[in-house]
Amino acid sequence: MLLLRDTTTTREIADTVRDHTALVRDSHAGHPDRAHLGRKFTATLRAAAGSGLYDTILDAALVADADGTEPEKAIDALLGKLPFLPKKALSEGGHRAFTRGLSEFLHYYESSGTTGNPVAAPKALDDLVANTINIGELWARILFPADRALILINAPFAPAAYQFEKVLEYLQVLSLRPWVDNITGDYTRVLRLTRELGVNVFVGPPSRLLEMIQFAYRNDEPVPAFDKLFLMAEQTGPAFVRHLERLTGARAYVAAYGSSETGTTAVTCEHRNLHLQTQSYVLELDGPERGPRRVDGTPDRGELVVTTLDILARPLLRYRTGDLVEITGTDCPCGVATPLLRTLGRSQDLITLEGNGIRQNDVESALWAELPDGDPGSGVQVLNYMLVVQDRTILCLATTTGPADASWREATARRLAGLFPGFELALRPVEKLPPLASLGQYLGWKLSRVLDLNDERNWDRLPAPIRGVVETTLAEYASTPRG
Repeated sequence: MLLLRDTTTTREIADTVRDHTALVRDSHAGHPDRAHLGRKFTATLRAAAGSGLYDTILDAALVADADGTEPEKAIDALLGKLPFLPKKALSEGGHRAFTRGLSEFLHYYESSGTTGNPVAAPKALDDLVANTINIGELWARILFPADRALILINAPFAPAAYQFEKVLEYLQVLSLRPWVDNITGDYTRVLRLTRELGVNVFVGPPSRLLEMIQFAYRNDEPVPAFDKLFLMAEQTGPAFVRHLERLTGARAYVAAYGSSETGTTAVTCEHRNLHLQTQSYVLELDGPERGPRRVDGTPDRGELVVTTLDILARPLLRYRTGDLVEITGTDCPCGVATPLLRTLGRSQDLITLEGNGIRQNDVESALWAELPDGDPGSGVQVLNYMLVVQDRTILCLATTTGPADASWREATARRLAGLFPGFELALRPVEKLPPLASLGQYLGWKLSRVLDLNDERNWDRLPAPIRGVVETTLAEYASTPRG
C-alpha cells in the first residue's frame, strides 16, 4: 500500500496493518476486542493531554484515572467526564490539535470550510493506514481488480481524493484522478478517458457527476455509463440516488460518511447500508430533548459526537460534528454486525420560510418524482437545479435533458409549489447553472443550491471567484420576467 525507504518503519506499519485488520474483522463479526478499544481510548486521552487544544480544558486527573482503569471499563468510566469540543473551537485552533511536529505527517490537508474556517487535517502514516483498511474491507465486497474507477473530487486541500486513491490501491483497482476547472467546467477530456479506458466506477460527490452529465448533454457527448456510483461528501437522499441511477444506468451507493477532521466514520456495504466504524471511533448522539448517550445500535437520532481512536497525531475528544444522523437499530443482510447509520443532513441546511422547514430531500423528491407516461411533467428530465429566493418569489433554475415546453414547466412547478405555501414559484429551464451548483461538497446544500437574495450577507459567504460568476449570472435570471 505504501512504499517506504525506512525498513524499521515498514516493519512497524506491517504490524499495524495486521493488528488493525484483525480488529476490523472482529468488529464486523460482532465480537470486538473491548480491551483493545479501551487501550486505544486511553492512548487517545493521553495524546490529547499533550496537545495545545486540550491543555486548558482537559482535567489532568482524568488522564491519571485512565492509566489506573481496566481497559475493558475505560470508555464507560471516563467518556462522560470529558468536555465536548465544539466545531468553532476546532476551526479556531486546528493546528493546536497536533501532538506531533509537522514533519511527522505525510501530507498536509484542510477541511473544506463548509461550516466555518478550514481546519488543518494532515494525514499521518498510522491514521492513513487505519482509515484505508476501514474503507477497503467493506468496499472489497463491491469492487474487484477488474473494475476501473474515475475519482472526480475537485478538492486539492481536502484528503478525500487521496484517501480513496489509497483505498483503490489497497483493492488493486485501477483508478484515474483528473481535475476539472470549476469555472470553465470543461469535461471533454474526462468523458474521453472514461470511454477509452472502459471506466465503470465513479467515485466522488453527486453534484460533480451531475455537472459532468450536464456537460455531456450540452455538448452532444455520450452520457457516461457506469456500473457503480460511489457517492460521498454531500447529503444524498433516496430521490437523488434514484435520479443518478436513471441517468447513468448504474447502481448507486452512498459510499462513505465522515469529514476531513474525523476521517471516515461510516462505510457502505453491498446492501447500500452505512456501517459505523466502531473499531476506530467512540460515537455518541446528543440533542435538545435527550442528553448525550453512546451509540449502541438501538434506534436513535441526534447530532453525532465523535471521539477518534486512531488519529493520535491530532486526536479529537467528543467532537460535535453538527451532523444530524439516525441509528436504524436494524441488522444488515450483509452480516457485518456494526450499527447502521443514516445521514439526515446538517441543521444549517434547513430552509425556513415563515416557519415552514424544508429539507433537501423534500425538494428533490418533488423535482425528481417518478411519473407515469403521459404526465405533462414526464419525458424531459431535470438534470440539476438551483433555487433563488427573492421577496415572495422562488425561482427554480433547472437544466434539462431536452427542450421543455410550457406544459412541462407548469406541471413541474406545481409539484414544487406545494413545498412553499404563500410564495409564487416559477421554474425556468436554463442551458447552464452557475458553477456554484457543482460545489455542494464544499459549501453544503443550502449555500450551493439555495440563494436567498433577501439576505445580503449570503453574498459574503460565497468564495471568490465563484461570487462574481454567481452575481452576474443570477442577476440576469432574477431580472428576467417570470414565465
